[in-house]
Amino acid sequence: MHIGFHEMISAADAEIQTVSIEAARAMLEDESVQIVDLRDVRELERDGMIPGAFHCPRGMLEFWVHPDSPYHKEAFAQDKTFVFYCGSGWRSALSGKAVQDMGLKKVSHLEGGFSAWKKSGAPVAQREARKPR
Repeated sequence: MHIGFHEMISAADAEIQTVSIEAARAMLEDESVQIVDLRDVRELERDGMIPGAFHCPRGMLEFWVHPDSPYHKEAFAQDKTFVFYCGSGWRSALSGKAVQDMGLKKVSHLEGGFSAWKKSGAPVAQREARKPR
């Protein structure tokens, strides 16, 4: 291995803004901010999510962000500040760096991820379980 995930996370943290739980709570009602949940759908169903968050599975992020992708989502074409979060802040740091490198301008991630959010007593919304096909 040339570089480990800890080094990658540290490098990403040095290049993107980290938002505290308190600051993110203040952003919940701000229309110019889009909070983005990167966790797997099973995590959302099990643990809940930040109210009003847009769910984007980590594996689809770059495809949903890029306007030329057949998977592009209009949510990422908005002139908003994007606050990414995952379970602990690792995936969101790497994701924030990736989309910032792609050209998304106002990118940050939640310090400590959803586990810190929940531990702080911040509001949690429940996601409905997917129906079997």
